[in-house]
Amino acid sequence: MTDLTVDDVHEYARGTCFRPALPGKVGAETEWLVTDTADPSAPVPLDRLAALLEEAGPPPAGSRLSFEPGGQVELSSPALPGPARTHEALAADIGHVRKALAQEGLVLGESGLDPLRGPLRQRHTSRYTSMDRFFTGRSRPSGTTMMCSTASLQVCLDTGADADDVRARWELLHRLGPVFVAAFANSAFWRGRPTGWKSTRWAVWAGMDADRTRPVPGPTASSDPAADWAGYLLGADVLAIPAEPGGGGAWTVDPGITLAEWIAGGGARPPARADLELHASLLFPPVRPRGWWEVRMIDALPQRWWPVPVAVAAALLDDPHARAAAEEATARLCGGRLPDRVLSLRAARLGPADPDVGACARTCLDAAVEALPRMGAASLAVLTDSYAEQYTRRGLCPADTRPQVPAPRPARTDSRTRGGTR
Repeated sequence: MTDLTVDDVHEYARGTCFRPALPGKVGAETEWLVTDTADPSAPVPLDRLAALLEEAGPPPAGSRLSFEPGGQVELSSPALPGPARTHEALAADIGHVRKALAQEGLVLGESGLDPLRGPLRQRHTSRYTSMDRFFTGRSRPSGTTMMCSTASLQVCLDTGADADDVRARWELLHRLGPVFVAAFANSAFWRGRPTGWKSTRWAVWAGMDADRTRPVPGPTASSDPAADWAGYLLGADVLAIPAEPGGGGAWTVDPGITLAEWIAGGGARPPARADLELHASLLFPPVRPRGWWEVRMIDALPQRWWPVPVAVAAALLDDPHARAAAEEATARLCGGRLPDRVLSLRAARLGPADPDVGACARTCLDAAVEALPRMGAASLAVLTDSYAEQYTRRGLCPADTRPQVPAPRPARTDSRTRGGTR
């Protein structure tokens, strides 16, 4: 096993993370907070969740089922041709999970941030224990909240047909970031109270370690996004060094060095390629390159609406007419640059009520509605149009119009009342 070099980091960024891939496939990852309808303020033990879902069997359409540190359920779809196929598969798998949970009075939550419960870590792997210790040691309590109390919807899209297309799609996704934050904001409550933010989940992420959550390119990005990502990797602090490359053995948390300093000899052992891949997985920019684009700035939505951001993102990137409309609208919003932190925080605080962000969001959703039938996704066009009519065109988002704090289910006194299951 050879030691990692700076050149290896650049090669990894260019050859793995930014390698061209002809557009067309779409994937999605949905995260869901889980609550007990009898007592929404009580944590749902992860052992109970895992046993229920194991008994139900694997998701029928092939999504990968996993659990986040606080017990959130995550379903990651296969990458499939077009948003309609992805929607069909993931909807079947979400329905499978919902049915299994309903047998025990459990439901998938419909908010991007737990509106009642404080963070409680239920997974104790080396990865999550190290993350918790890293953020706690740096006095970043929002890190633990992010791990245990947030839920997002991630859209995965192909990088682009060639180097020029890769760069153009990369920059468009970053300009779309504030639009997606605002249009799909759905986390206005925390610990039972309104926060003053439409997307408190985004505010939580913004309060973490900036070196691992800020966008990769700044407002004046270079002409080489792969080089920008390599610089991001090299400049970010190493969260932990496992005793063995890639995660084996005990982990030394927060060694106080960047990846570049580790390569230069600052760690207890030299880094290897597996350590680079682990380091990259512990960085959380709003668009993360992995050989595809992982779009990470969208709140978890009510179950009726989760397909909408998947459809919108796919349409704005993959349909030429919709993409042209989005490029023009987002360039106007961002002043011809990439968005800065202030614009993203405005979007999170105000949602589509921000005049500039709201106008751009309306243009983008209208362009997606027009494009989706051309992509074989007419039913998603109808759903997206309904969403835009209920929210975006009125300057609203789900955080504005739906209760975010669940009420307990009235106790049942008949023979069906559950007992002794915990």
